[in-house]
Amino acid sequence: MQSPYPSTTLDAARRAIADKLRDIRRDAGLTGREVAARAGWQPSKVSRLQSATTPPSDDDIRTWCRVCEADDQVPDLLAANRTADAMYLEWRRVQGTGLRRLQESRIPLYERTRTFRVYSSTVMPGFLQSYEYAAALLGSIARVHGTPDDVADAAAVRVERSHIIREGDHRFAIVLEESVLRHVVGDAATMAGQLGYLLSVMALPSVSVGIVPAGKPRDMWTLETFTVFDGERVHVELLTAAVTVTAPGEISQYAHAFEELTALAVYGAKARTLISAAIESLD
Repeated sequence: MQSPYPSTTLDAARRAIADKLRDIRRDAGLTGREVAARAGWQPSKVSRLQSATTPPSDDDIRTWCRVCEADDQVPDLLAANRTADAMYLEWRRVQGTGLRRLQESRIPLYERTRTFRVYSSTVMPGFLQSYEYAAALLGSIARVHGTPDDVADAAAVRVERSHIIREGDHRFAIVLEESVLRHVVGDAATMAGQLGYLLSVMALPSVSVGIVPAGKPRDMWTLETFTVFDGERVHVELLTAAVTVTAPGEISQYAHAFEELTALAVYGAKARTLISAAIESLD
């Protein structure tokens, strides 16, 4: 059966919790229907929790352990459940208090990371965004996700945290699909300023920017936007959520994919020519 989760790391974490719930039920000598009856649930809910089809809430865990007389198992299960939650953060939950706080929450990770490998097929990575571009993009995000409008403050924080591309011992290897240059965020003036800013950032010794030309024959398909932090974790951005990958095997797959995409990209004068062409195409 296909996993309902977008990451094998998250899938494994969720299945481990489901297996533990099943073991607790069996140790109590109860059937699934008996657990459901004692908890006041439909039997189908017990089935979904045991198969990891539906992740349990904290209250589900407390109730399950209570009816199975296994209250001593609650603390460990709650901790495992919250760890799994952290691997998959719904944007509507983390953005519920506005976008500024989300931008600020990432500063410690960014400041301690030495090497960033970033691939984007969608928008300009945050490290490379001008204030105007960031404000336009975050404004769109706030509208689509229905979050509080603190766009100006959030854009300022995003740009401020990008000081690490100019300061400290950080290295950035960035690969962009050419479509990122052509997708107009904000208006033509905003996009022209952003692309001009990209050209200036490319001159920094800590930054390497490659562009995968549109229409180029390729063995590596276009992927979701992702960032590899020091080879220790990967953040993958989806429409509805951010997925954190920490399993070494999965990190290795993303690192290999980044190498494949790097081989498709052009650098230096060829990359600047593509950027200049994108600027010239703006009305």
